[in-house]
Amino acid sequence: MVHYNLSEIVTSGAQQYTTRCALVSGSDRTTYRGLEAKSSRVANLLTELGIRPGDTVALSSPNIEAFPVIFFGILKVGAAAVPLNPLLKSSEVRQLLDDSRAVAYFCFADTPDLSTATEGRGAAVESPYCRTFITIPDPADPDARTARTDPEHSSLTQIDYVAAVARQSETFEAVTTDENDTAVVLFTSGTTGRPKGAELMHRNLRDNIRAINDAVTGESTVVDTVLCALPLFHIFGQTCLQNAALARGGTLVLQRRFEADGALHLMHRESVNYFAGVPTMYWLLLSALRADPTRPVPALRVAASGGAPLPLELNQEFEQRFGLPIMDGYGLSETSPAALSGRVGENSPPGSVGRPIGDVAVKLVDENWREIDPEHRDPDAVGELAVRGHNVMKGYLGRPDDTAAVLRDGWLRTGDLARRDGDGFYYIVGRQKDLIIRGGYNVYPSELEDILMAHPAVSLAAVVGVPHPVHGQEVKAFVVLRPDTTLEAEVLTAWSKEHMAAYKYPRIVEIVDSLPMTATGKILKRALVDSSGDSRNIQH
Repeated sequence: MVHYNLSEIVTSGAQQYTTRCALVSGSDRTTYRGLEAKSSRVANLLTELGIRPGDTVALSSPNIEAFPVIFFGILKVGAAAVPLNPLLKSSEVRQLLDDSRAVAYFCFADTPDLSTATEGRGAAVESPYCRTFITIPDPADPDARTARTDPEHSSLTQIDYVAAVARQSETFEAVTTDENDTAVVLFTSGTTGRPKGAELMHRNLRDNIRAINDAVTGESTVVDTVLCALPLFHIFGQTCLQNAALARGGTLVLQRRFEADGALHLMHRESVNYFAGVPTMYWLLLSALRADPTRPVPALRVAASGGAPLPLELNQEFEQRFGLPIMDGYGLSETSPAALSGRVGENSPPGSVGRPIGDVAVKLVDENWREIDPEHRDPDAVGELAVRGHNVMKGYLGRPDDTAAVLRDGWLRTGDLARRDGDGFYYIVGRQKDLIIRGGYNVYPSELEDILMAHPAVSLAAVVGVPHPVHGQEVKAFVVLRPDTTLEAEVLTAWSKEHMAAYKYPRIVEIVDSLPMTATGKILKRALVDSSGDSRNIQH
């Protein structure tokens, strides 16, 4: 047995970087010593409420100081944190509370445009497991922090966060946990069905943080100031920004919800030198800079991307404006998340998501788990990416069949299709579920999206497969145009025919003002497919 608790990040940080700023949230600044004290108050509150090692505690909050404070407080008592999207509705929250058996729930207050507390309280009242509901106030509206009680449901204790933690001690010795104990239950987005809770162990997250920091630090001794616009309830923001930055003594600047103008303002105000986001965030940043050519460009040391394929045109424009390329990487909730990454100072080939990090191994497999091109002789060989290493989850909480479907002999099937070049760099070509098979030919959407975005009028593109009675599937492109440009769908179809193979080019093009996205900024392709109907009347 090896003892380790991920909350050691905060405790050791308070010892090493005592008065250094750990968090910037609005106008509030929290030192490392302050973060340790505040998370200890949460831990003492949870102990008072009867939370014990092995329990699960849910947390719904935007990117404000309370999120990391509560997150590490939960870990200190030996419980597992269950971060939830604050945009979820009551029925969705209820499902996740029940699946995780959360005994307590920290939930952000209602705001004029968000009913997180109302939806969350409704779910907690109905959950057979949840005993305590703690309302987190909105820092922008402190008068709205009082928890509403419901006498008809007295079995649910309802508490005001501010008052409850104020009376607690600022010291707490973290509970000793085994490194294989569950630290976080992270629910998958549910874009392919009912969300599943990936159980991530303390060692999963500890070792992934170390590998990430090895990749992004390089020879630099600079103390990073990191803009955290990625939602902290998602593994990308939680591990790659919150945990990794705090583990190396950086300052985490929290943006409540990503907005490009606000992000650029924070970058300048706080001298941010590190930014990580999904591709659509970079697209929005560049759009904001195009809209105001006089605006100065932030001086970044590192720009990192993940969560979705990074279009080549986007990376090239970013490098021209910012003077550095975007370092792309790959991972998922089930891998804590990082599995592949570029490295600072390394010139990764365009379109690559890098090579395996740390002690991670990857291979390409077919539907029967057989390795494709084991000798790595064919750079065009495509297979499903499988991952093994420190980062692979324990399994899906309470879902043995789902776990067995993706885990075998330590290897995790990711559902993503990839290829590998002769130098060991990997390239994601699409999700297995997004693969379009048109007339027996495989069509990879990300390849077509890259080509479409090379058109001077195209700002963003998403390619999906829609049903077709003859070909099985037909290729459809949804396209957002650059400002002050016009382009007919038929013209873009003709242009695509000149730049893509006959079986690839999109027969259907729809010009749209925007694309549906998840809360983490990924394009929601399922919604695009659902809105498309069939394709019986396509002209060929």
